[in-house]
Amino acid sequence: MTRKYAALLRGINVGGSRKVPMAELRAVLSGLGHGDVVTYLQSGNAVFSSEESDEDVLAAGLEQAIEGAFGFRVDTLVRSGAYLRAVADACPFPAASLQGRQLHVTFFSEPVGADRFASVDAAAHLPEEFRLGDRALYLYAPDGLGRSKLAVTLSRPGPLKGVVATSRNWNTVVKLVEMTHA
Repeated sequence: MTRKYAALLRGINVGGSRKVPMAELRAVLSGLGHGDVVTYLQSGNAVFSSEESDEDVLAAGLEQAIEGAFGFRVDTLVRSGAYLRAVADACPFPAASLQGRQLHVTFFSEPVGADRFASVDAAAHLPEEFRLGDRALYLYAPDGLGRSKLAVTLSRPGPLKGVVATSRNWNTVVKLVEMTHA
């Protein structure tokens, strides 16, 4: 059965390095045999359809193809449209009343328990807040991610050692849900 997926590439096209032009990313995905390939923004979001049902297999194949095409490794997460919709539906914050820049989702390569963030003093970061979901972390940062002290604390290597993590603002999450259900 063909399913729609989103590929979330980590850390490309930032600050002039690790350039992955979206037209070339679409060609890489098509070259892997995926269909209905489209990209969103320049920051490493692609939607495609595939017969493969294993997200990890899809991600590994794309990582290998990107390294072959561009000469560097890019951590990649692949998530199904159903998963993305579930993440959006489970948002613990009032997304409809917030600006997209105030709400972010960090997607993880594996489940991450609350114990990894036990040392974070949540009260010290208010009004910023975070909640864990299914292989995801929701971050409410009223002044945006660029000014978020909580985001800096959460992204320290200790709590996420060995886990691939990549963040998207709420507008992008919603758009990827739409694109994987079109």
